[in-house]
Amino acid sequence: MNRRVVLTGAGGRIGRAIFPLLAADWDVLRTDLEGSEDIAALDVTDADACHRVFTGADAVVHLAAVPDPAASWEQLLPANVLGTYHVAEAAAACGVRRLVLASSLHAVSAVPSETQLRETDPPRPGNLYGATKAWAEALGAWLAATTSTSVVALRIGYFSPHPPRPRHGARKRAGCLAQCP
Repeated sequence: MNRRVVLTGAGGRIGRAIFPLLAADWDVLRTDLEGSEDIAALDVTDADACHRVFTGADAVVHLAAVPDPAASWEQLLPANVLGTYHVAEAAAACGVRRLVLASSLHAVSAVPSETQLRETDPPRPGNLYGATKAWAEALGAWLAATTSTSVVALRIGYFSPHPPRPRHGARKRAGCLAQCP
């Protein structure tokens, strides 16, 4: 039997795109704020609900959030801050082995463009959305340091359900480079 993973935010663009990839190797429980025929309802701001849903899970992939860089604090606080805390706390309390947190390039969007960013550099968000993602990364580091749950934070910089088409000239140059010694 496949191991069980809970996918929050499964109704969003990224959740819909990665579900088939996860389902190939995992028994995936898809959740979202608005449930549907194929997706269970889960409000990540409800701590008790997170505990119920995460019980017995091997992993949680947390994508549920307000993904708007222009969102206000009032819009971001419930899902991006409180919800992420409830997901992290419930994952640890339920003995989930791995928590995957979706972060964002916005966590470092205020780093000057001429500066090469290194993994050891601190976050430098350019908006409140980025600040909530930087907080999620710090929360994940705290959880990993103080519990048996391992945490991975993925900084998503660009997402499209389909790979972008290369420009015509780029295809030509790539072909030449592949053929030239």
